[in-house]
Amino acid sequence: MTRKAVLPTGASAGTVAGARDAVPAGPPAGELPNAVFDPARLAAVAASGLLDTAPEGTFDDLAQLALAITGAQKAFFTVADGRRSFWKTALGIEPGGARENDIRDSPCHVLIGTGKELIAEDAAADPRVRDLAAVDALGIGAWAGFPVVSPDGHVLGGFCVVDKDARPFTAEQSHALRTLARSVSSEIALRQALRQARASGDASAALARTLQDSLLPPRLPNAPGLDVAAVHLPADSSEAAGTEVVGDFYDLFRTRGESWCAVMGDVCGKGIDAAKVTALARYTLRAEATQHTGPATVLHRLHEAVAGQRVSERFLTVALAVFGPDEDGDGITGRYASAGHPPALVRRADGTVEELDATGMLLSPLLPPTRDHLADTAFHLRPGDALLLYTDGITEARDGRGPLFGEDRLAEALAATHGADAATTLAALWRRASEHSGGQAADDTALMLLRVAPLS
Repeated sequence: MTRKAVLPTGASAGTVAGARDAVPAGPPAGELPNAVFDPARLAAVAASGLLDTAPEGTFDDLAQLALAITGAQKAFFTVADGRRSFWKTALGIEPGGARENDIRDSPCHVLIGTGKELIAEDAAADPRVRDLAAVDALGIGAWAGFPVVSPDGHVLGGFCVVDKDARPFTAEQSHALRTLARSVSSEIALRQALRQARASGDASAALARTLQDSLLPPRLPNAPGLDVAAVHLPADSSEAAGTEVVGDFYDLFRTRGESWCAVMGDVCGKGIDAAKVTALARYTLRAEATQHTGPATVLHRLHEAVAGQRVSERFLTVALAVFGPDEDGDGITGRYASAGHPPALVRRADGTVEELDATGMLLSPLLPPTRDHLADTAFHLRPGDALLLYTDGITEARDGRGPLFGEDRLAEALAATHGADAATTLAALWRRASEHSGGQAADDTALMLLRVAPLS
C-alpha cells in the first residue's frame, strides 16, 4: 500500500524552489529507499528490542545533552521498521501524545537510505526533506540527524535535533551530535552483547573482549605533529582472566578548531557495571570537551553525570589533557587535570622525566559533585617531548608479594626510552614492568603516549 505524503501548507512536490535546489532531492513523496525494507536491517531492528518500549533515562540524557549543546527545542532518538518511525526518545513533545509517525513522513528514512548524516538548515527549502509531512506537523525549521546503527552496521534509525527556525549548526555542534549518535549505537551494541551472554549462560572470553573493544576507540586518529600510540593489556593472573569487561579506557579526539583532548580512565571493578560507567564516561567526556576548554570543568561535568545518572555505584579516576599547537607551531601547549588518577609523566627530549601535578578527588556517584576538588595545570611539549598517560596496572605490577613496579621505576624506564617513537616506548615500558613482575599481570593496564615529532 502506498500513499502520497501530506505536504506543508502551500507547497507541492517539485514546486518549491530556492537556494537549496542544488542539494540532491530525496525520493519522491510516498516512495522509500530499498534499504528501509532490507530483511537484514529489519531483523537488526527487531533484535535491538527497542520498538514499542518506554522512554529510558540513558537515551533521554543523551538527547537532553544534545539540546543543551545546540540550543534546539526538540530532540529525538528514533527506531524505524518498514512502517513507522518509533520515538524511543522525544524531548520537547507534549507527554502522553503519539510516539511515532509514518516512516514516509519522517526524515529518518533518508538516513536509512544513505547511511549518512543529514543537516537541513532550512527544512522548508531543502529538497531532501521539504515535502515530508513531519516538517509541517513538528514545526521543523532546521533538522540535524545522524544515523544510529546496529552492531553489524545496519541503520536502525536516527538521533536528531529540531529547531523551530531555519538556522545553521556549527562544526562543533555537528561534531558533538555525531558523537552522541555513536554513543547511542554503542549503548545498543553493549545491551545486545550482554543479552546474548545471559541467554547463552556463558560470558566467554571472546564476548568480553568484544565488549571491551567497543569501549575503546578502534584506532587513534592522526593528530597533526604528533606521534601517538596506545595499548590495552589484559590481566592474566585470575581465573576469570579475559572473561570480564574491565574499566580501563582511553580516548583521543579533536574538540574544536586545532584543539585536541586525550583521556585516560579507570573504573573500579569489572563486569557489566564497569562497562556501563565506562560508556557513560566516554560519551560524556567527548560531548563536554567540545563545549568547555578547561579540563577541570570537563571532569566536573562528568562527575555531575556520574552522580545524576547513577548507572552504577562504582567510582572512577580520570586524567584529561586538552592541548593544541603552541605559538611557534612546532610544539603543543595545553592544560591537564586529574580526578584521583595516577599523575601523567612528561619525558623531555633529553630524557628528563617530570610529573604533572594536578591532584583531584576521584569521581563517585556517592560524593556530591564540587568544582573545588579539581584544578588545571599547564604544560608545554617541545619537539621530541612526550606525554605519558597510564592506569595503575603498570605501577602495581609485582611478582607475588614482591615490591610494586611503582612510579619511580616507571619514570626511570620512561627516561631510558628518550629518542624512541611512541609505539617503541610503550613496548619498552611494558617489557620492563613484565620483567619486574615475572611475566604476571594481576591487573589490566592501559597506556597512551603523545610525542611531539622531533625537528629534522
